Amino acid sequence: MYHKTLPYRIFSLFNNVFLTGLAILCLLPLYHLLMVSLSASAPANAGLVTFWPIGFTFEAYAKTFDNANFLSSLWVSVQRTVIGTALALVVNTIAAYALSKESHVFRARNLYLWYFVVTMLFSGGLIPSYILILKLGLMNTLMALILPGLVGVFNIILLMNFFRTVPKDLEEAAFIDGAGQFRTFLSVYLPVSLPVVATVSLFMMVGHWNSYFDGIIYIRDSEKLPLATFMQTIIVQADMSKLDPAAVASLSQRTIRASQIFISALPILLVYPFLQRYFVTGIVVGAVKE
Repeated sequence: MYHKTLPYRIFSLFNNVFLTGLAILCLLPLYHLLMVSLSASAPANAGLVTFWPIGFTFEAYAKTFDNANFLSSLWVSVQRTVIGTALALVVNTIAAYALSKESHVFRARNLYLWYFVVTMLFSGGLIPSYILILKLGLMNTLMALILPGLVGVFNIILLMNFFRTVPKDLEEAAFIDGAGQFRTFLSVYLPVSLPVVATVSLFMMVGHWNSYFDGIIYIRDSEKLPLATFMQTIIVQADMSKLDPAAVASLSQRTIRASQIFISALPILLVYPFLQRYFVTGIVVGAVKE
């Protein structure tokens, strides 16, 4: 029977207390934003709101959801995140599966691998990227936000390294049963690779949801802006022209901004718990009996 020593118990207690405190520190700013968004304009402007709303009201959220520009930006970000993550997963997982093969199986593997790695070291730059999107006729479209970041070399390397740890016995068993490469990829590699696929998916989702700079460059119409770009315009540039003038007049800009920031952060916070359980590694252990 395994007995925990006293030093181990002390370390575990200290570790749990430290991580709990760190988690609370990370959540406190978001909680404070929620309290500000639920407060009246006067105490919010005066900076009196801390960890409890003063003059409890949902007016800021009502005005936020009445704002057509905010809702359209939210919908654009949802489309971008869902479509962009799905397409990127298809492209990156297939590329990683091919690159995970040995050189005697995929003879051009090293050539393609270096082709991808070079793109991590050197970039075409902002102006060539802008000209390319312009010449392709993708300006002011959703694809202009998705296609430039479709291939993520870092994600491909993560997936490739995980695929290489899959026991070869599983692949050989699939080949014996008559499966081809594509069927083996779908039926063998993907099911046992859920941890890394979930991790990469979360990286992609957060990247798409939080990306704002490409919206500034490629999108011209305000109703087609992604939410991150819309929030950057409202908060960083302090441009309130995209808000309803009546809302700005009757409410504090601080409460409106707080409600919009909280709403924009909420989707990722809701998705993370569903992906977190797949982060546990070692799913392959015991899949093959020697």
